[in-house]
Amino acid sequence: MTDRPFRFGIIAGGVPDVGALAKLAARAEELGYDTLLTPDPVSQHDPLALLAAVAAVTTRLRFGTFVLAEPFRDHRTLGWQARTLHETSGGRLELGLGVGRPGAEAWAAELGREFGAAGRRIERLAELIAELKRHEDRPRLLIGGAGPKLLGLAAREADTVTLTWRPTTTEEEALSVVDRFKDIAAERFGEIELNLNLIAAGDDLPTKVQPFIGASVAGLAEAGAVTVLAGTPDQMVETVRRQRERLGISYFTVNSAYLEKFAPVVEALSGS
Repeated sequence: MTDRPFRFGIIAGGVPDVGALAKLAARAEELGYDTLLTPDPVSQHDPLALLAAVAAVTTRLRFGTFVLAEPFRDHRTLGWQARTLHETSGGRLELGLGVGRPGAEAWAAELGREFGAAGRRIERLAELIAELKRHEDRPRLLIGGAGPKLLGLAAREADTVTLTWRPTTTEEEALSVVDRFKDIAAERFGEIELNLNLIAAGDDLPTKVQPFIGASVAGLAEAGAVTVLAGTPDQMVETVRRQRERLGISYFTVNSAYLEKFAPVVEALSGS
């Protein structure tokens, strides 16, 4: 479905301090990863402030957010912060944006920010993107989420789209999701990079995430869920190649706990 080159990234969500994040970033760059991304917040910390440490200890690695919640931030201040990180790092920032996860109302209230209904949050996200796009030299924009309104905004404005999958999504179901987005994006579809964020990767699948996803990771792998990349390095490489050809997904991200396990896939396919 696409011949777009592969890219691979890690999500750094559990780092205790900037020293640990810097060490992780340096190792990710050494292993050939393309991106290091932070959720919002990182534990209780601001991801944009932490990303300065990534910029300081790397030269090639791109870095960004997965994803910033629009309700948490003033648009002009965020634009200023993003431009600062982007320009002072040689253009390596990739800004992931969204409208906030379920339950994010409490953190918005802690910050003194209005959360609001879903429709209004999507409107505000469109306003934020317009603010960011006032500047020609801007970060790449990744938009994550689901629903026709948010996907419509992503189809119009995003450089990268991460589609929201249920943990149990099979490859056949994923193909239907991609086809629906293809219809929404129309002539822009070929310009948009598609991302798949993996729950787990490798042949030693974890159990500790099961309470958070409501399913057995091994069971998901056995059922053929696209959210788990199971098997040996060679098997994982074969699966990723097939998913790019069939689903059009060329950008794969995984939790930083799988940094080393996923590295053989990065080595085999990065840039190809």
